[in-house]
Amino acid sequence: MSNSIFSLGLGVGTQNNKGEWLEVFYPQPILKPTNHSLIALICKAVGYEGGNQAITLAKAQVAKLADELYEAEEKAQAKIARTLAEGDQPVVVTILETDEAPTSVPECYLKLHLLSHTLVKPHGLKLDGMFGVLPNVAWTNKGAIDPSELTQAQLEARCKGDIIDVLSVDKFPKMLNYVVPAGTRVGDGSRVRLGAYLGEGTTIMHEGFVNFNAGTEGPGMIEGRISAGVYVGKGSDLGGGCSTMGTLSGGNSTVISVGEECLIGANAGIGLPLGDRCTVEAGLYITAGSKVNVLDDQRQVVNSVKARELAGQSDLLFRRNSTNGAIEVLTNKSAIALNEELHSHN
Repeated sequence: MSNSIFSLGLGVGTQNNKGEWLEVFYPQPILKPTNHSLIALICKAVGYEGGNQAITLAKAQVAKLADELYEAEEKAQAKIARTLAEGDQPVVVTILETDEAPTSVPECYLKLHLLSHTLVKPHGLKLDGMFGVLPNVAWTNKGAIDPSELTQAQLEARCKGDIIDVLSVDKFPKMLNYVVPAGTRVGDGSRVRLGAYLGEGTTIMHEGFVNFNAGTEGPGMIEGRISAGVYVGKGSDLGGGCSTMGTLSGGNSTVISVGEECLIGANAGIGLPLGDRCTVEAGLYITAGSKVNVLDDQRQVVNSVKARELAGQSDLLFRRNSTNGAIEVLTNKSAIALNEELHSHN
């Protein structure tokens, strides 16, 4: 059984007054484990019988698991288990035998952690139906609270002279409260959701935004919006206020991506995938159905196409004709070079 485990995580989280999970933190999730003795030990200790399961553990079970892990010289996971046993929050062991659509909050959070720990790239996991599984949560300075229990919690806090600061009500928390990827900079943690993938060398400026199941290969400079499902290649720069079209609404099923060494100018946007070394001038939004005039080396129009016909092609410069307003495309052989000093993560 241990040879077929897809992912595993020891986690601690928050439940509402009904005992329903609101969120889970996995300090060190494991993907496709090769240490089969470790997995066999954990599976036996928690009574795992196969399939995808989220098993809530009593404190005595967690303490026993910690002792067994120390005896087996599995020090990293043993330390996590010992810390969990000493706490007073509910503990869960989530074991995924296969990568299937998640059916519980702990399963959803394990997959979001796998993405933000950069163990799996965007589109590398099945997340179907996740929105229906995840509850809305009031994210506060006192932790996660069920919105239906918020008023009572606020009343109790004020009676003690305290205030609960509600930061947001959402299905997704801030990534940085769960994972801080190595070698990255994030100007405003509230603008990067758990489940974002930030490759080493990525800078997210204060107005940048990264949704779940989306992100950057790194290095890269992000001052615009990376919508759900969008993946940005290394060396690319998304200018201030620019956007990338996601696939969560509007009936858009095309996966949008940005290749390597691309530049999307300030307040520009794309609704089609870009190849490598492409540039979209500031203020220009291109959708798949946009009419584009193709120019030759003498800047003469040789053809007019829908932008979707250029999807994924490299070395293109998209611009707006300043005279007639037409969208034009021509070959762009100059790659975008990031300022190494400006984007240093040391």
